[in-house]
Amino acid sequence: MSKPEPPSPMPPYLASCLCGAVALEIHGGIDAIIHCHCSRCRKSSGTAYATNGFIRRRGLRITHGEAQVRSYEVKPGRLRHFCGVCASPLYSSNRDDPERLRLRLGILDSDILERPLSHNFVSSRACWDDLDAALPRYDGSEPGR
Repeated sequence: MSKPEPPSPMPPYLASCLCGAVALEIHGGIDAIIHCHCSRCRKSSGTAYATNGFIRRRGLRITHGEAQVRSYEVKPGRLRHFCGVCASPLYSSNRDDPERLRLRLGILDSDILERPLSHNFVSSRACWDDLDAALPRYDGSEPGR
């Protein structure tokens, strides 16, 4: 990675993959958080949408498992980085925007201050995804599961 981020008054956010093979610190906060419903984000996350936010490249510190991070080139110069053990998506990089990384917020272990700004590409959302559905909500598993 590049030169480390200077110390920040706010503590770093902590993040990790599903299996714990990769652990990260995010220094300097997260910008422009969105829920993306495009087909690429749905396919890469395996869910109805992916929640992404931008971080500064120099604000990312891989604290454990850097050797486990793998990459997939989605388009020329655009890479998705993931854990090579459990395949959890971690972040994306773009050669045309080298100072920023797009973080997958699902890997965060810390509570964050920032909040999503919008749902994007909603016309591409999965046909079964009803953003405003009045579905029951549970603190644990659905009863009977």
